[in-house]
Amino acid sequence: MSTNKSIVILMADDDADDRLLAKDALAECQIPSDLQFVENGEELIDYLKRRGKFSQLSESTRPGLILLDLNMPKKDGREALREIKSDPEFQKIPVVVLTTSKADTDIGRIYELGANSFISKPVSFDSLVEVMKALSHYWFQIVELPAKKP
Repeated sequence: MSTNKSIVILMADDDADDRLLAKDALAECQIPSDLQFVENGEELIDYLKRRGKFSQLSESTRPGLILLDLNMPKKDGREALREIKSDPEFQKIPVVVLTTSKADTDIGRIYELGANSFISKPVSFDSLVEVMKALSHYWFQIVELPAKKP
């Protein structure tokens, strides 16, 4: 990786096994990242807005990338995505939908709501490692992202 700076990746997923697999896959990739987790769309918005149990978060915890599951309790990924992309403070944060859904209607709707990418969750750990490598290479080495606010 061309940078030693750790990137905050915020993963919103209600499935504990998927969160653990993502953590292990990122570790396997040796990506300098700080993977944070929330379990639903409400927690995702609270994290971004530093509300509730996230009120003590510093600016350094602002995510450089959000991995978003669609089907979660309380506020699903679609609602959270709509809220993120309609807020000028957060709309520039890349959101990659990483979900089990492969429905064409979901894919089309997700892009309409402003998602940057749509990826169906891989079924094997090795495939997930490859997805994480590709994501990190693309989002943290190839593209230019907007600078964080001072």
